[in-house]
Amino acid sequence: MYYADTSRGRPYSKDPAVVKFNGQYWMYYSIPPYGDGRERDGWAIGIATSRDLQQWERAGELTPKISCEANGLCAPGAIVLDGKIHLFYQTYGNFPKDAICHAVSDNGIDFTRNETNPVFAPTGSWNNGRAIDADVIVHDGKLFLYYATRDPLGQVQMQGVATAPLDSDFGREAWSEACGDTILKPELPWEGQCIEAAALCKRDGKLIMFYGGAYNNCPQQIGCAVSDDGIRWERLFDEPFLPNGAEGSWNSSESGHPFLFTDDDSRTYLFYQGNNDNGKTWYLSQIEVVWDGYIPKVGR
Repeated sequence: MYYADTSRGRPYSKDPAVVKFNGQYWMYYSIPPYGDGRERDGWAIGIATSRDLQQWERAGELTPKISCEANGLCAPGAIVLDGKIHLFYQTYGNFPKDAICHAVSDNGIDFTRNETNPVFAPTGSWNNGRAIDADVIVHDGKLFLYYATRDPLGQVQMQGVATAPLDSDFGREAWSEACGDTILKPELPWEGQCIEAAALCKRDGKLIMFYGGAYNNCPQQIGCAVSDDGIRWERLFDEPFLPNGAEGSWNSSESGHPFLFTDDDSRTYLFYQGNNDNGKTWYLSQIEVVWDGYIPKVGR
């Protein structure tokens, strides 16, 4: 699978999130501005559909509509709850003031924004107030929201987590920080100064997190960690689970920003972004992940 949205005049799709809904697959991803001077021309979220996880067709997009989205919106996380698709996405271009927003849809294309958007940003002296790259998972009777933030100087990107009751509207008052510190920060040489884009699943009673290590095209590569409670995490590997490609390959500049999709038959697929031109274009792809207990391996 190689997919790229060309609606902006070049192949460019980042930050995939995939769900199965109403009998087909839905993928949400970041697309850049047109850059032609049109009104509210910020980053947006593209929508594509598929019947087989391989061939994708563009189906629409979410564009900036409310004041906090004026500079754009991107990096969606998606989940199906109670027969509706919930998107948790970030505002763009406000750097330390970027935060997580929430919207919901009953048809996959038309979304109603949460009236309290943005719904979450971290507090405390350990971070700079930023929240981006949301992913959510149901755990321990709550919705866990994983996000990337930065240290107070805005240099090191790292992971945080918040929770909300499942029966809430996921508005601003619903969220509580689950930990007063980062839950995972860069430590290994290949992770550079960045851990972002948490991608969650459950295996054998444990939570598994795939993540992007290092900033874009440094290269970013995908790592993996495990947790019993969703807060205390341990890396499963010292080397990338999914590295960037060899020189000359489509993803030689990076394999990054993962999303883990679990299908109805419990097979799991790791979606990710890549390119070979240092970010002039971006494509999306996926691999199947196979498991030895809770230890992931690269499948087909």
